[in-house]
Amino acid sequence: MLMRPDQKAIEAIVRMALMEDAPWGDITSLSLLPADARISAQLVAREKGILCGEDIFAAAMRMTGTIVIQFAVHDGEQFAKGEVLATVDGQAQTVLQAERVALNFIQRLSGIATLTAQYVAETAGTKARIVDTRKTTPGLRLLERYAVRCGGGYNHRFSLSDAVMAKDNHLAVLTRHGKGNLTDQLRSAFARLPHTTHVEVEVDHPEQIEAILAAGVDTIMLDNFTIEELRAGVQQIAGRALVEASGSVRLDRVRAISSTGVDIISVGALTHSARALDLGLDFHP
Repeated sequence: MLMRPDQKAIEAIVRMALMEDAPWGDITSLSLLPADARISAQLVAREKGILCGEDIFAAAMRMTGTIVIQFAVHDGEQFAKGEVLATVDGQAQTVLQAERVALNFIQRLSGIATLTAQYVAETAGTKARIVDTRKTTPGLRLLERYAVRCGGGYNHRFSLSDAVMAKDNHLAVLTRHGKGNLTDQLRSAFARLPHTTHVEVEVDHPEQIEAILAAGVDTIMLDNFTIEELRAGVQQIAGRALVEASGSVRLDRVRAISSTGVDIISVGALTHSARALDLGLDFHP
């Protein structure tokens, strides 16, 4: 069962979007359309995909007026080109005011879910999990990471406050300004953490693996390793930590990466490069 974003959080995000799009109201609809005019519409798929964003779409509609929305397809479900995903009935002025914002959200999130599902499909038969990164649209991380889950993927740490993740820049500063070898410096730092804190460290070269493992990490990230280096790294780590592959992860490489035995494949493209899905709102008299 999918963990949906909190409704209050959804409403806060949608409220900002509606204010951005109609700060003083929709003057076109208000000036042209009778206040009592009502319309019906269908949310139609122009292409196949995975749905995500029904709560966000509904919130955008309902926050502008009394609008009835019924979804025939739900978050995480597949749909075909031409399929009717939902019906909308309400006052014409309010439906038209909400239309663009509602579509922007559901197109964007469904695009992320659909792209994620494509990556996940490439890992079939392996133990690798497809996970997202912090490369999200500012202010929309909650929704975009939900979309990843709708596509069958998993979430990495949500924020900088959730876990220790020492990357190359952290290690460069630590090596230059710290005292002692890298293993001892990391051990000393980790000893100050609560026992529940997950610790991950990135390595850029195979030669770093043993020093990082000796510090007692939970996950070791092999960044921009070749397929051969990933396979050798998994064998070297031999279950002493979870192994994450990161960097240069494209759809055409995921099958090969997952076959190396890594536990996790982090993919920034899920959120920073997903194409909005083509969904339309068709109106009927």
